[in-house]
Amino acid sequence: MNRNLLIIGAGQYGSVAKETAEAMGCFETISFLDDKSENSVGKIDEYEKFVTDYNYAFVAVGNPDFRLKWIRKLEESCYTIAILVHPRAYISPSAQLQKGCIIEPNAVVQANSTLTVGVIVSAGAVVNHNSFIGDGCHIDAGAVVQSNSLVKACTHITAGMSFSTNIITE
Repeated sequence: MNRNLLIIGAGQYGSVAKETAEAMGCFETISFLDDKSENSVGKIDEYEKFVTDYNYAFVAVGNPDFRLKWIRKLEESCYTIAILVHPRAYISPSAQLQKGCIIEPNAVVQANSTLTVGVIVSAGAVVNHNSFIGDGCHIDAGAVVQSNSLVKACTHITAGMSFSTNIITE
């Protein structure tokens, strides 16, 4: 099995995903598919022809519906959907991250939290303990998801915001 990563989207999130993957030091080759970038190895719709050269794929696009759709398509085409965690992030041993998540530098995911498919936790954001983050969510830079919160699918918690739903009473 090769250790090559194909990133869908070469824009701003693509750059962050590439730098995070490079910092992880576990991929041999990292390339982009993008319809508008000269830095890509092909167009997004050409994804199937790269499956033998890239075992891993990651969707680095801000639109959550697009991100989730492409995670499913790539998985159906036998790509392993990567989870990207920057080495300067903290992930509790009891936290759960599902496919397609990215945890950027200085972000924190605390105990017993679950991040489902395609979640973005931007630089400096905090997901406090016992929280559940639904598919396609984006916890933006410096945002805080307070403990015991439920964040519904495709929610964007904006930079610096504090979010709470208090799903568990103590």
